[in-house]
Amino acid sequence: MTTAPLLVTMGDACGVGPEVVLRALGADDAAPWFGAALVVGDIGVMRRAAALLPDAERRPLALIEAPAELEHCPPRCIAVWQPHGLPPGLDALPWGRVDARAGAAAAACVEAAVAALRRGEGAAIVTAPLHKEALAAAGVPHPGHTEMLQALATRGGAPPPVRMMLANDEIKVVLVTIHMALRDAIDAVTFDAVLHTLRLAHAAAARWGQPRPRIAVAGLNPHAGEGGLFGDEELRVIAPAVAAARAEGVDAQGPFPPDTVFMRARRGAFDLVVAMTHDHGLIPVKYLGVEHGVNVTLGLPFVRTSPDHGTAFDIAGRGVADAASLRAALRLARRLASA
Repeated sequence: MTTAPLLVTMGDACGVGPEVVLRALGADDAAPWFGAALVVGDIGVMRRAAALLPDAERRPLALIEAPAELEHCPPRCIAVWQPHGLPPGLDALPWGRVDARAGAAAAACVEAAVAALRRGEGAAIVTAPLHKEALAAAGVPHPGHTEMLQALATRGGAPPPVRMMLANDEIKVVLVTIHMALRDAIDAVTFDAVLHTLRLAHAAAARWGQPRPRIAVAGLNPHAGEGGLFGDEELRVIAPAVAAARAEGVDAQGPFPPDTVFMRARRGAFDLVVAMTHDHGLIPVKYLGVEHGVNVTLGLPFVRTSPDHGTAFDIAGRGVADAASLRAALRLARRLASA
């Protein structure tokens, strides 16, 4: 095998993750996009998901004992590597239900994928959706993928600062804060947090061919505070961080009113937008279509992408899940890993 594989974790066994993984990897035109790929998951779960697909989309599954065996996988088969220690009976769990066993399995697959990547057995990680309540039920001390990967990337000392980026063909958004209560997120918008986000966004853009991206910074308050009338975070925190980033050579501008800056970026005025809070930044991206969006974690020592949707428990097990976002995540992971 000349191309290191993408390690694709199955996500929550009770959601649409296993189904969209098989749909994306089983497409006739999939291989030229991303080269070799290896599913990290439970073989029973993946077989259950395969049974949801029409015959024309279904490909044989090949269970392998270790990532190194991928090169011996038969042609047109999807290879599945099942890490040791997954909870038994995952393929019998009800569709669309929060279950601690599914949360534990999803976390174990991510941990195994990171370990394999560190051993040089993969090029990047693509994560299918997991369920945050299932993680909590399993006792996983991280609210989601981003925080879990941040912890797994730590090799002693403080964990690396990471940021979430959501991207599609029209807009890219990087978040200063992510999975926390809005009251806490406002306090987390500090000078250092905004400045580091701008540094990460600037550095990451070089990986997709934009060595000097035009970065718009969205404000926190209505009308970006209107000169302090509606809040002073823009004056005290955000504008000074923008000025500091510009002094370092980052082409950052703002803060701009959040209700219009995304439209300006979509029309070509900026290459990406830095938003202060989770929903400020993700609503514009998701409104343009979750089937086109990709989640990228910036700041990790490896490439990680994910589809821009969740476990979709409402349609899990029905065989109707759309794999377009995961296909986009595979394409971008291969592109970033190659860069």
